[in-house]
Amino acid sequence: MTRVRVTAPRTILPGSGALPAVRSAADSRDAAEESDAGQVFVRSLIRSQLRLAVVVAAGFLLILVAFPLMLGLVPGLAESTIVGLPFNWVLLGAGIYPVIGLSAWLYIRTAARNEARYRDLVGDK
Repeated sequence: MTRVRVTAPRTILPGSGALPAVRSAADSRDAAEESDAGQVFVRSLIRSQLRLAVVVAAGFLLILVAFPLMLGLVPGLAESTIVGLPFNWVLLGAGIYPVIGLSAWLYIRTAARNEARYRDLVGDK
């Protein structure tokens, strides 16, 4: 007799940090092709993901443009130093990188929530 490994898809438990089971794109595509309602759901998901991407990119660019404006508009700020480092370097190193990380984290979290809502609408559990 040979051994057989039986597995089940992983589920997300609150606070567990486990990743959801990967569903194939064919499952979602089949759901969309089955009915007009499925096509509406897919278009809605695409619009919400595009809206999210535009909002995150616009917010990031707004912050990115605000840094040089602040340096140019506030007199003496560009020449000041913090712990021997020029302020503009500190601003770029300690200001921009956390914003990049926070933007990425918020984008991933919200995109996953949008996809979970889509799966709930379509009925994939």
